[in-house]
Amino acid sequence: MGRYNFETAPNRLGQHTYKWKEAEEDPDVLAAWIADMDFEVLPEIQQTVHDYAEQLVYGYTYASEELIQSVLDWEREEHGYSFDKEALVFIEGVVPAISTAIQAFTEEGDAILINSPVYPPFARTVKLNNRRLVTNSLIERDGLFQIDFDQLERDLADNAVKIYVLCNPHNPGGRVWEREVLEKIGRLCQQYDVLLVSDEIHQDLTLFGHRHASFNTISPDFKDFSLILSSATKTFNIAGTKNSYAVIENPALRSQFKRRQLANNQHEIPGLGLLTTEAAYRYGRPWLSELKAVLEENIDFVVNYFAKEAPRLRIMKPQGTYLVWLDFSDYGLTDDQLFHLLREEAKVVLNRGSDFGKEGKGHARLNAAAPKSILEEICRRIAAALPQ
Repeated sequence: MGRYNFETAPNRLGQHTYKWKEAEEDPDVLAAWIADMDFEVLPEIQQTVHDYAEQLVYGYTYASEELIQSVLDWEREEHGYSFDKEALVFIEGVVPAISTAIQAFTEEGDAILINSPVYPPFARTVKLNNRRLVTNSLIERDGLFQIDFDQLERDLADNAVKIYVLCNPHNPGGRVWEREVLEKIGRLCQQYDVLLVSDEIHQDLTLFGHRHASFNTISPDFKDFSLILSSATKTFNIAGTKNSYAVIENPALRSQFKRRQLANNQHEIPGLGLLTTEAAYRYGRPWLSELKAVLEENIDFVVNYFAKEAPRLRIMKPQGTYLVWLDFSDYGLTDDQLFHLLREEAKVVLNRGSDFGKEGKGHARLNAAAPKSILEEICRRIAAALPQ
């Protein structure tokens, strides 16, 4: 028995919880899609929120030296990444930071590359900012996503790509990119004068012995053309408190980014987000250790259950994140048929794979960050609804 409660789910109905919105309209539905967890938050974070409520005035705030130091300590101790505090830029979220970078460093019509399938806001953000989207398709080999580097080089060169938005660990699929992969990416970016924006929000959620390598720890000269984006929100289930950070070691890039951030009036962070981030990084290590053991057990359950009960369903076992990529292609269903079956027959809400790119057709993303009893019922429903 652990120190923390990962066995019972907190009530999330009636709280305007986006993940469980459909369940408020249909109580038979179980939600396993949007990437937050159905676990109780770290007690010290809960206490921080209580203490904030006692302040009685909820006005403008600034990042304390204690918060800044907690981020520096976390990055150094957890990921071996040391940098000066001047390189740290707080911003409301990682996706807003991607938008800010696109606006700061490119013009309308410029090409921006992503690896597909990938987290849907990547493509959406490029398109809505009137930039040209270049999708470099990941290939699946040995049950993992891999980068086709010959194709990547062609895509960078032929399209005069200005920014490469990398997802590490990758979402979906949970791929934790190895140092040698990141080294190849960095050298190509140098060769073709490409700015690398690395979304590392899942960095703390590496599993099964895999280790995250931040892009800027690969080679000192990579710091000249990179922005590292991360946050405590995914790791500690505090997305609603809104805070993330960019690490931009190149002073010229940092100045340009902050100027655009100010132009967008994105420089103010909610006071609650500043406080919960500090509490997470100051007190969260024991909780995170228990969480990762629970996630590994849950993911192993998903893999083993479907291998037995729905062997035609192919599972990409993640190396990190709590998000499991499911391949339903063998059932020969259209996307609409598949998601009608999942939603109306299984009464389960998963992410539609095609939202992550054309490569995701016939796939779905399953969120395994829930108490085992709920996850077991979700998997049972999916297997029971699928054709034999």
